[in-house]
Amino acid sequence: MNGRMHSIETFGTVDGPGIRFILFLQGCALQCQYCHNPDTWETNEGKLITVDEIVKEIKPYLSYYRSSGGGITVSGGEPTLQAPFVAELFTELKKQFNLHTALDSSGFNDYDKISYLLDVTDLILLDLKIINREKHIALTSQPNDRILNSARWLSDHGKPMWIRHVLVPGITDAEEDLRELGQMLATLKTVEKFEILPYHQMGVYKWEALGKQYPLEGVPSPTAEEVARAYDIIEQARQEALQ
Repeated sequence: MNGRMHSIETFGTVDGPGIRFILFLQGCALQCQYCHNPDTWETNEGKLITVDEIVKEIKPYLSYYRSSGGGITVSGGEPTLQAPFVAELFTELKKQFNLHTALDSSGFNDYDKISYLLDVTDLILLDLKIINREKHIALTSQPNDRILNSARWLSDHGKPMWIRHVLVPGITDAEEDLRELGQMLATLKTVEKFEILPYHQMGVYKWEALGKQYPLEGVPSPTAEEVARAYDIIEQARQEALQ
């Protein structure tokens, strides 16, 4: 089976536990205004790859992944758009190396239809961008009904997840939106970790190279104080919802 790859990273340290092999796949249904990989959006681009080719790429680094408690994370784009390929890859890596597997996903899919992939996935890194539906459409071009349903599906089916939220000043940092996120987190039973990812401008050059106008021109990265404020608001709302 073939997949469409954007790129790989052999020593990732932020997309799951330990040192990880990161496979970035091509294709995404969202068009996030802050996306730092807009060159992954098109589904018919990228390099065609096989499972065997990725297994061979991973082999030289196995000792690092194993000794650090790491493994492989498949990201994108949106990796679940290539669910059959990723499931075959994860199955083979489990069979050969018993390697820890993770998906970095927006959740924009029907998880009932790709449960076979989740069966061979140890961890889901789920990006919750904003809970308000209309603001989500403005930010990503798509509603978030599927994404919220995916979060509930993962919780209901006992699937471990890390929840991640990109904090963009003036866009995803309103108190009411952060409180809604905290309330949502309170309903999820399998969240092992929650992370705020400060917005950055490192992908602007890719937008320019693609001839696209960058929609967040002039928006600054959040300060440490703004990040701490967001954590406080989210946690307070989560605790209140749990009472």
